[in-house]
Amino acid sequence: MDSPSASPSASEPVATPASPLSRPAFRWFLTGQAVSLLGSAMAPVALAFAVLDGSGGRPGDLGAVLAARMLPLLAFLLVGGATADRFRRRTVLTAAHLGSAAAQAAVAALLSTGHYALPSVVGLEVLGGICAAFTTPALRGLLPELVDTAALRPANALLSTVRNVAKVAGPSASGLLVAVAGSGPALALDAVSYAVAAGCLLRLPSTGRGPARRPGSVRVQLHAGWREFRRIRWLGPPTLAFFVVNLVQTGTWQILGPTLTERTAGRAVWGLVLSARGIGLLLSGAVLYRLAVGRLLALGQAAAALGSVPLLVLGWRLDAPWLVAAGFAAGLGVCLTGIAWDTSLQEHVPAHALSRVAAYGDLLSYAAIPVGQLCVGPLARAYGGFRVAAVAGAVAALAALLPLTSPAVRGLRHTRPAGDD
Repeated sequence: MDSPSASPSASEPVATPASPLSRPAFRWFLTGQAVSLLGSAMAPVALAFAVLDGSGGRPGDLGAVLAARMLPLLAFLLVGGATADRFRRRTVLTAAHLGSAAAQAAVAALLSTGHYALPSVVGLEVLGGICAAFTTPALRGLLPELVDTAALRPANALLSTVRNVAKVAGPSASGLLVAVAGSGPALALDAVSYAVAAGCLLRLPSTGRGPARRPGSVRVQLHAGWREFRRIRWLGPPTLAFFVVNLVQTGTWQILGPTLTERTAGRAVWGLVLSARGIGLLLSGAVLYRLAVGRLLALGQAAAALGSVPLLVLGWRLDAPWLVAAGFAAGLGVCLTGIAWDTSLQEHVPAHALSRVAAYGDLLSYAAIPVGQLCVGPLARAYGGFRVAAVAGAVAALAALLPLTSPAVRGLRHTRPAGDD
């Protein structure tokens, strides 16, 4: 079931057998993603301040705007996967980026000119969410068309590093820009970043190792993708695990993390925990760029349990050094898990179904997040925040490790470049 590895062109210099940076197409792709991810990391801070300012401080407006992006993303994710498997992924990505640029530019124009209106902003965010639904599956499917199979792990490690740098630098840069120039220019910069990324995508070759497109309606394509998802035995256990982890961990950390940290170690420690987590994310990406392991998926699944450590530490009411160390461990684990999952999909899922299979995995995993977010508050009021954090951490750790009982997960081999044995 492994996809065949293509040999580098004789005219292209190859620094190492698995160096994705040796390919000009990947360099353009990475550049576009770096610009786009930085803009996307800046947008939430600017959008939050802009909506709160425009609405007179009504938090309900901000909640509606955030939901307006998330819900269509989930609703159209499978359609995005089917589209990316049916048409050229470069074309799908370019169109989605240009659509996101137009939507964000319109939001920036509304807010910069003082014409804030909740229905207009919600409508534009719906458009942005739909474009994001077409972006994510196509991105996963495009990478194997740009690099050899043996270079997928280091390529994903580079993309993860770029993404994590953007997450660390973007909010701070956005806060500074909002303070100096206002929310409108910060959102306009996000729109420009999407346009720049689209330009970089246009520099990719129009021909390449893309999959042969299969005929049939979207419904037929989705059914075929679901059959492929169920056929591949190692996909189910991690996907179910990610569903449970997102259900109990994501909302608990987002909602109870700052409050419980303040009560346990002081408000300033929350920033230290997030910084330590960012360092862990970056270090893990750097290590996996070089390190090859025989069973990458199994390692990534084991590392997923590290993401629950901060909740366990909070639940046990440990002090600041433990919290900071837990944040660092969680960063290591989350990054390693993401790289292992993306690489395993790209190595072992047939190219013609890759975007649909990835979309099914994402939808089944992410659908649990809003449910968990809605449940955390009532549970904390009923049972206490520290107890909820401890139980959520324990359940998440157990869920992350359970897929390792599956021989299909434990035995999946990672395609390593020559010289890494």
